[in-house]
Amino acid sequence: TFLNKSLSDQDLLCSKSNLLTYQFCPCHFNSLFVHFSSCSDVTISRSCVPIPIECLAEEIGLFSDEVELYGRTKAKVQLKTIDRLQAQPDGKYVVVTGITPTPLGEGKSTTTIGLVQALGAHLKLNAFACVRQPSQGPTFGIKGGAAGGGYSQVIPMEEFNLHLTGDIHAITAANNLVAAAIDARMFHEATQVEFLFRLSKLGIKKTDPSTLTEEEITHFVRLDIDPESITWQRVLDTNDRFLRKITIGQSPTEKGFTRTAQFDITVASEIMAVLALTTSLADMKEKLAKMVVATSRSGQPVTTEDLGVCGALTVLMRDAIKPNLMQTLEGNPVFVHAGPFANIAHGNSSILADKIALKLVGPQGFVVTEAGFGADIGMEKFFNIKCRYSGLKPHVVVLVATVRALKMHGGGPTVTAGTPLPKEYIEENLALLEAGCSNMRKQVENAQLFGVPVVVAVNAFKTDTKAELDLICKLAKAAGAFDAVHCSHWADGGTGAVDLARAVQKAADLPSSFKFLYGIELPIVDKIRIIAQKIYGADDIELLPEAQHKVDLYSKQGFACLPICMAKTHLSLSHDAEKKGVPTGFVLPIRDIRASVGAGFLYPLVGTMPTIPGLPTRPCFYDIDLDTESGEVLGLF
Repeated sequence: TFLNKSLSDQDLLCSKSNLLTYQFCPCHFNSLFVHFSSCSDVTISRSCVPIPIECLAEEIGLFSDEVELYGRTKAKVQLKTIDRLQAQPDGKYVVVTGITPTPLGEGKSTTTIGLVQALGAHLKLNAFACVRQPSQGPTFGIKGGAAGGGYSQVIPMEEFNLHLTGDIHAITAANNLVAAAIDARMFHEATQVEFLFRLSKLGIKKTDPSTLTEEEITHFVRLDIDPESITWQRVLDTNDRFLRKITIGQSPTEKGFTRTAQFDITVASEIMAVLALTTSLADMKEKLAKMVVATSRSGQPVTTEDLGVCGALTVLMRDAIKPNLMQTLEGNPVFVHAGPFANIAHGNSSILADKIALKLVGPQGFVVTEAGFGADIGMEKFFNIKCRYSGLKPHVVVLVATVRALKMHGGGPTVTAGTPLPKEYIEENLALLEAGCSNMRKQVENAQLFGVPVVVAVNAFKTDTKAELDLICKLAKAAGAFDAVHCSHWADGGTGAVDLARAVQKAADLPSSFKFLYGIELPIVDKIRIIAQKIYGADDIELLPEAQHKVDLYSKQGFACLPICMAKTHLSLSHDAEKKGVPTGFVLPIRDIRASVGAGFLYPLVGTMPTIPGLPTRPCFYDIDLDTESGEVLGLF
């Protein structure tokens, strides 16, 4: 069991200089940080001395031989922990999601960490956070870090936002090995040189593959990949718009075998989705082998197993499969593991991290995980994809909303980076707010479709008025939420989320009636239509010719029984990012459908979906530097 290291409200003694001293056990050392509301996230992070990770691991019930240390602040946890704790009942399972995102931000990550701090430090319950590892692309691009913020964040934030333990680099290497294998196989089949040698070695006196007998084909396999059908791309964990379309094979040594290709960002790789959805090392190897990379000219799917590369992929991923252990500002444990895109993939952290955490917290404890983007995207995929493969049943949905984001959904003006917020967002405007609460109401209804109670967390800003906060809570309860509470965890840490923690604790005691939105045995089109109509509010769907072709192809290839992972804009319930609130009267266009067979889903493309971001006019990397004397990273946020 956990030792509830962080102190309760009455223990937080603030001196005239606003200095807080936390005493942790059993490590017997002080963690000091200065509490100023104007401090940057990185300043707050550095002002807290983290618990040595080996001490934290011991406190939460891990054995020393189950932990692989990566310095003093992070570690990997071996999968054998699940086997040792197999008889231990699971804890309560909570997913944090949000209203439809806006440029103003909602604070899901901050709420996830704040809630765990409140449950652990203040309600004295075993609590564990499970979050995604962020891509370095946005960290150096426009978004910055993703460790939470204020007094509710994962520390050290530099470690969290940069290389961590190298999982993303392992995925990059594995993904690009597959890409290299595809092009090498096509090149050698086309040039025949190596394959004629292989035929000779097998004692086959033929040079034309079409004349081989079935027995000879068994010994010598020609994949005959159709270059136009290749869906596997190279990846890089950097925002680089100029890699969205490239030509490869231009060197004279490639003998004219050029083709158009592209790069994706690493977190968009199917291998990342495989990592997030796997349940064991053997399961990961099987999933990696099933990944379909292209189609042969005869219409047969070509997999990594056909390429002979799946064993090497498993070797490259053997360490990445182990969840990474870190901590919150208040000393609560955090698993940081996997970081799939929330549009073309399912946008949730790993099943393995959740399963280990649920065993460690015990039946009265809580595991809080976060789903990417809004409830119509990340939460829907959490239920229909992640929970379907994990077998886990969630107890509570926490839906995060803010006054200013709801005002934008109510028709508030657009915002421009680097300019002051319009007065509508910093002055009381109940009419605008009430209009925008339609989006919150729809997302509450979406969660209720899965039979899980909803608690709305209103992430408060200093410009919000009590009347505005109370209005949101009133409308949330009227929409069917179990409860709705104000939170101030960004400014106050776990103390600011105690009411939310109590509401979640009560909601988790309700009888569970969790259910999936659709059965996987339904036809592909029917599954897409159910999501579009019930979750997005569309009148119907329209399949464009390429999408209809893929429906026919995947049905013929035996992939029709996979769940659906919609690739749609996260900025609207519809396919039009400019339509806020709750759009109605629209038909959802399905441009194309692609398959992540190894990960285990089909992803319909709604509109154009860039898979590698570009850099903005002023990227975050302008502000990032290293103090060569202290070794501190500067400029992260």
